[in-house]
Amino acid sequence: MKEAVLLINLGTPDSPAPAKVGKYLSEFLNDKRVIDISAIGRFFLVNMIIVPTRKFNSAKLYKNVWTEKGSPLMEHSMALKEKLQQHLGSNYIVEMAMRYQQPSIKNVLENLRKQRPKKIHILPLYPQYASSSTGTAIEEVMQQIKSWEAFPDINIISSFYKHPKYLEALLDMAKNYRIEDYDHVLFSYHGLPERQILKASAHYGGNTCQMGACCNSMTKNNQFCYRANCFETTRQLVKALHIPETKYTNAFQSRLNDKWLKPFSDKVIEDLAKNGAKKVLVFSPAFVADCLETIYEIGTEYNEIFKHHGGEKITLVESLNANEVWVKAVKEIVLGA
Repeated sequence: MKEAVLLINLGTPDSPAPAKVGKYLSEFLNDKRVIDISAIGRFFLVNMIIVPTRKFNSAKLYKNVWTEKGSPLMEHSMALKEKLQQHLGSNYIVEMAMRYQQPSIKNVLENLRKQRPKKIHILPLYPQYASSSTGTAIEEVMQQIKSWEAFPDINIISSFYKHPKYLEALLDMAKNYRIEDYDHVLFSYHGLPERQILKASAHYGGNTCQMGACCNSMTKNNQFCYRANCFETTRQLVKALHIPETKYTNAFQSRLNDKWLKPFSDKVIEDLAKNGAKKVLVFSPAFVADCLETIYEIGTEYNEIFKHHGGEKITLVESLNANEVWVKAVKEIVLGA
């Protein structure tokens, strides 16, 4: 009897056309874990304001990263699935689902059910836990399987930010760059509203979050705190790479307003340039596959900001994508959990 591995990533529009981008944004932003306000408020905000206006601008941005093979996130995700299948062999069924759009979690799970595996390993491809990423993926899985008459063993992996093999894969990517050639190293993580961090703390950490030094070490109270997970990832990387404390910064990108996690990556880039930095190396450890946020936001927009304020070059360390070391890491993360 076979076991199954279900990898889950965020999702992507089917094409960079405004209508397709709008459809993707609508499904994504109407998720109650993503925009965690009242249902009525979310409906009007997303469907009457955000999607009708943003879909055109977002479509232009997607066109900048689209390739002959389509969406980079989809390309890298499917390549990871195929390579993992090769590594695991015929005793495993490896599937890739997207939380939003296709291939949907619903359809992929139904396909797995028909193949009757004795166990399903579920790995949302978000190293650091957050309700709006890992949480919603797991919730959707549970929603789809709750009506099954028979349940195989289910193994859910909710985070892997400190897994040695994940860190090893990041360090393998870092080998392509000489840290000493750069004036500063930025660890840029995807941003979240601060209220989501506080809500998670209130629910699981006993209201211990201070949005400050409480994230300087991992405890039972902050083990599911996204901010703390990010800081721990950086601590492990800078220790292994021997980066001095004065030469690196944690920051958060893709913010929608000033009430998101700080410091903001674009502002850090601007300040570094103003203070004389000429070359900056950027890691994006929250993204395991290159996508709009890494290729365009960091690779293009941050470079423009940096140069405008006197810098010379922002260099992006590629995401793990389907790198061979990362494929082996995923195998270890799944089977060792």
